[in-house]
Amino acid sequence: MASKVFIVTGASKGLGAAIVRHLLGQSHRVVVTARSENLLREFKEAHPDQVEYLAGDITGSGIAERLTDLAVKSFGKVDGVVINHGTLEPDKFATASLEDTRRLYEVNFFSYLAMAKASLDEVKKTKGCILWVSSGAALKPYAAWSTYGSSKAAINSISSHLAVEEPDITSIAMGPGRIDTDMQATLRLKGKDTMDEAQYQSFVDAFQQGTLVKPQQPGTVMARFVANPSHELSGSVQLELT
Repeated sequence: MASKVFIVTGASKGLGAAIVRHLLGQSHRVVVTARSENLLREFKEAHPDQVEYLAGDITGSGIAERLTDLAVKSFGKVDGVVINHGTLEPDKFATASLEDTRRLYEVNFFSYLAMAKASLDEVKKTKGCILWVSSGAALKPYAAWSTYGSSKAAINSISSHLAVEEPDITSIAMGPGRIDTDMQATLRLKGKDTMDEAQYQSFVDAFQQGTLVKPQQPGTVMARFVANPSHELSGSVQLELT
């Protein structure tokens, strides 16, 4: 397969880093972003000819456009985008402030839109792929997850609508399942007092029993898909990728 060019957000660790590692292992070139500059720099130092990076807050004004410009300036095109960043802060609907809800939506929804909009014209040129990282919480309700789950449901809807509007590209939402990442650690730390007891315990048990999925498993599936998208799946939602 010829070398392609990708943008991956939330790329410094966890699922995003697993996606990047697989793409680099297949000789692709990647523009990465996250808040942790030192971790992004490690990718650049290990693969100087394949990586460019831009550290910063993904909700910041203009960062999506800068990432797209960096990809085109450095590598000449954009074949695909993996929009992967996100945050989960368990809080019940009745107690979550409107301000906190807006802030989470800025991260989990509006910055996704910004990245897709900024890169769309370049992805159309290559008939490439926009992969939106979703969650099973978009389809299954969890107590104290209303903001997170609804933001992911909105992502699923946007992805499917984009697939209809832009038939030359592949737009797909993929959920990785329960993976062993910092988000799971945050859930175990903060969810005890807000989540349903049985649901909360199921996440704790999964961690303690070692049944959480390693990021490499769904990361490999996502990386392979964005590099060689199955266009017939455009508009669909794919969950539990292991």
